[in-house]
Amino acid sequence: MKQIVVISGKGGTGKTVITGAFAALARNKVMADCDVDAADLHLLLQPKIKERHDFRSGLSASINNKTCIQCGKCMIACRFKAISNDFVIDHVSCEGCGFCSHVCPVQAIMMEENLAGEWYISETRFGPMVHAKLGIAEENSGKLVSLVRKQAKIIADQNNCDWVIIDGAPGIGCPVIASLSGIDCAVVVTEPTLSGLHDAARVIEVAKQFKIPVKLIINKYDLNPAMSEKIEKYCSDNGITLIGKVGFDKAVVEAMVEGKTIMEYKDTPAKIKIQEIWGKLQD
Repeated sequence: MKQIVVISGKGGTGKTVITGAFAALARNKVMADCDVDAADLHLLLQPKIKERHDFRSGLSASINNKTCIQCGKCMIACRFKAISNDFVIDHVSCEGCGFCSHVCPVQAIMMEENLAGEWYISETRFGPMVHAKLGIAEENSGKLVSLVRKQAKIIADQNNCDWVIIDGAPGIGCPVIASLSGIDCAVVVTEPTLSGLHDAARVIEVAKQFKIPVKLIINKYDLNPAMSEKIEKYCSDNGITLIGKVGFDKAVVEAMVEGKTIMEYKDTPAKIKIQEIWGKLQD
C-alpha cells in the first residue's frame, strides 16, 4: 500500500482539483481529506456519510455554581480574563491551562474535554473516504489530521487497498506536518506566481525534514510562462522532480460547477495531462 499526499504551500493552487482527479484515476484506494480546517474535497466527491464520530480534544474550565463560594481567586489567577464577574466561563477566551482549578479553595472548577469537531467515514462513487470538520476556533487540527489518516489506513488494510490518496492542508503548519509523517510521496501543487514559488519552496523544505520524496506540479503554468521557467529552474537546482505542467483550462471550472472531477468531464488538455502525471506517479 502506498500513501500519497497532495499539498501546496498556499491556498488556491488547484491542490484539491488534482487530488480529486487522482481519486478518479486510482484503482483500489481510500481517500482522506486532511484539510480539516477548510475541507472541500467533499464538494467534488459528494460523499454519503456512513459513520459520524465526535472529535474531543483540549480542555475548558467549568464552574460548579453550587460549590463555588465566589471568592474571586480564579478571576485574579486567569490571565486570559475568561471568568466574568458573575463567575461564568467564556469558553472562547478560556485557553484550558487549568490554573483556575488549582487555585480554587473548594474545588468548584473542573476541567472538561472539549467537543472540538467531527470526523466521518463515507462512501463515494470512487470508494471509501475519511474526512473531518474542525469546530470554529478549535485547536489541535494536527491531532484530528492524524486521526483521519489512521482511520483511512485501517480501512485500506481491511480492504487490501493499493493506495491512500490524501488531500493535505495548504501552508506548513501542524495539519501539513501531520499529513506528511510516514508518507511514501508528497506531490506539491504550485502556481506560476512569486508567492506560489516561495510557499512551495517552504513546504518542500518541510517535506525534506521527513525525508519524503517530493514531486512538483505547476498548475496553470501558461498564465505566466516566465514564472514557470523560474519554478522549473528551482526544481533543477534543488533536485526536485517536476512531474508535470498543467495548462489553464476552463473545463476544470465547468467540471467543478457540475460537482465532477476533470477526469469525469469531457476530454480536455488538462485531463490528458493529469492522466500522464498519474501514470508517472504509478511508475
